[in-house]
Amino acid sequence: MSSIVLTDVTVDVPIYGVSSRNAKGTLLRTIRRRVDSETVWIRALESVSLTLNDGDRLGLIGANGAGKTTLLRVIAGILSPTAGHVAIDGEIAAMFDLNLGMSFDATGRENIISRGMVLGHSRAEMVDMIGPITEFADLGDRINHPVRTYSSGMVARLSFSIATAIQPEILLLDEGIGMADAAFTARAEKRLHDFITRAGILVVASHADQLLSQFCDRAIVLDRGRVTFVGPVTDAVEHYRASFQHSLPEEPRA
Repeated sequence: MSSIVLTDVTVDVPIYGVSSRNAKGTLLRTIRRRVDSETVWIRALESVSLTLNDGDRLGLIGANGAGKTTLLRVIAGILSPTAGHVAIDGEIAAMFDLNLGMSFDATGRENIISRGMVLGHSRAEMVDMIGPITEFADLGDRINHPVRTYSSGMVARLSFSIATAIQPEILLLDEGIGMADAAFTARAEKRLHDFITRAGILVVASHADQLLSQFCDRAIVLDRGRVTFVGPVTDAVEHYRASFQHSLPEEPRA
């Protein structure tokens, strides 16, 4: 049984090389300055608590900079909270920061193993997946070449194929991920759809209300790192629009 439990999680992110006296405007409302340092710290999340269990599908809604990606990174274990507690039970696939752990001087084959291990898989698992990943990414013999010799589309295909090679118990998704290679998009979307439907827990950050309504049963609204609403997706979207006077983009009609 997979689960995610966050208790009063706060995250402060440093901005190096910026003096607190140079921070102006609304930024001051979210800035903390450590008394023993000139480093400016932005409060990216403040006192966030949530509990998710098998079968839960949670959407994250908020303007750019509201804390959606920071929250995903905390759940994924990429960021540690400044305060609070995080308890995760289950294997995670993080479908964002897709180049995380990628060495551009190493070969594609070497990256399959090293990046898979960064994602929490064993070396043996990733060795077994070299063939399927290479085939899905359509890299052929280029899998033995350094990644720095790849086109941007090839890098995107490899990164996506590694991230989706093994079905996780917990899937973290940011709709901002995109495929530079248009010919690869259809296959990627089908695999991602299968990943979403089979995941034990789904957490997705999105501005598309149709995507949220299709895959999520509830959502939270974030504003400057704070949770301002928790409830059904439709109510969360309405709260976001009313409170922040934004419109989520309409889905294109067929």
